[in-house]
Amino acid sequence: MFTGIIEAVGSIRDMQPKGGDLRLTIAVGKLEMGDVALGDSIAVNGVCLTAIAFDSSSFSADVSRETLSLTSLGNLSRGSKVNLEKALTLQTRLGGHLVSGHVDGLGEVTDRHDDARSVRFSIRAPDHLAKYIAAKGSITVDGVSLTVNKVDGAAFELNIVPHTLQETIIAAYRSGSRVNLEVDVVARYLERLLLGEQAARPTAGGITEAFLADNGFIK
Repeated sequence: MFTGIIEAVGSIRDMQPKGGDLRLTIAVGKLEMGDVALGDSIAVNGVCLTAIAFDSSSFSADVSRETLSLTSLGNLSRGSKVNLEKALTLQTRLGGHLVSGHVDGLGEVTDRHDDARSVRFSIRAPDHLAKYIAAKGSITVDGVSLTVNKVDGAAFELNIVPHTLQETIIAAYRSGSRVNLEVDVVARYLERLLLGEQAARPTAGGITEAFLADNGFIK
C-alpha cells in the first residue's frame, strides 16, 4: 500500500526486454534507499513494482506483459521522468489516501490552463471508471493522490498547486499525455458490498441503475 504522496522524481536508466516482458532500471533521484530491502515494493508512476536489485542510486524491477498492457510503463523510454514512492509503513503519515498501486486504467489529458499560480488539468477516464470518480473525492494520477474538482461524465478536472507541480512529473503534462489512473479503493469495496448475496454469483456484474431501483435505493 502507498499514500499517493510522491517522495522523489526518478528517471528510466535502462529498459531490457526479457522473454516478452520488460526489466526496468530506475535512477531514484533523492529517494532514500537506506531502508529498502530486496523484494520491497516501490510505486513507479503509480504502479507497484518489486525491487529485484538495488543500490543507493537505482533499483531494477520486472514488468509483466499484463502490467505493460494496462499501464503507461511500456511507453516510457530511457531518460523518462517517473514519480516514485516507497510502500507505507505503520509509522507513515497518511497524507494522501490509501493507494494500492494497482492501476485501473489509462486516462488522457485533454486540457491544461493556468489558474493564478496553480494549473488546471482536464482528464478523460475510461468509461468503465466514471462511476468511481466523484467531485471532491480522491483519485490517483501517475501515483499522485489528488482531489477531484469537478466531474462531467467520464471527464474530471484537477487543480494542481505549485508544490505538486515542482515535486512530481505533472508539470510536464500536455494535451494528449497518457496517465495511469487508480480510483479510490473505498468506492470499489462499496460497490461490491452493495451487491450483497449477488456478489457470490459468478455472473454478478457491477452496480446498475436497474439494480439500485430493484433494491429500493432509487425510485
